[in-house]
Amino acid sequence: MQIHQLTKTASVKIRKRIGRGGKRGTYSGHGGKGQTARAGRKFCPIVREVLKRYPKLRGYKNNPVGFAPEIVNVGILEAKFGKGETISPRVLVEKDIVCRVGGKYPKVKILGKGIISKNLNLCGCEVSASAKEKIEKAGGTIK
Repeated sequence: MQIHQLTKTASVKIRKRIGRGGKRGTYSGHGGKGQTARAGRKFCPIVREVLKRYPKLRGYKNNPVGFAPEIVNVGILEAKFGKGETISPRVLVEKDIVCRVGGKYPKVKILGKGIISKNLNLCGCEVSASAKEKIEKAGGTIK
């Protein structure tokens, strides 16, 4: 075997030379200097201030959207229930007057629209002032 007959067993990886024309563009794969080269947010300062402040707005975590109480009017209770029946969120769900929210019984608020003549017993429901007056006038109770 002669020296000119020897060959390399492992190939040598050729280093890519950058910034020599071709299809690499203006910055040749190195990116730009200044603001575009820095890490982090690239919003203008005004937008950044709004984003920083947003989670701290009043009621952001305490009052999530979509958890308002289900509304039921006194007139519906008059039509759907008999004399002396007890009404709770569970009973309202069973009679398909309100729906469950996330698999749980919803908060229910009784409003005073309509006429009621039956004495109904309410428990576990919020009641408006006008509804309370009408229910108690008809002989019902609120717990």
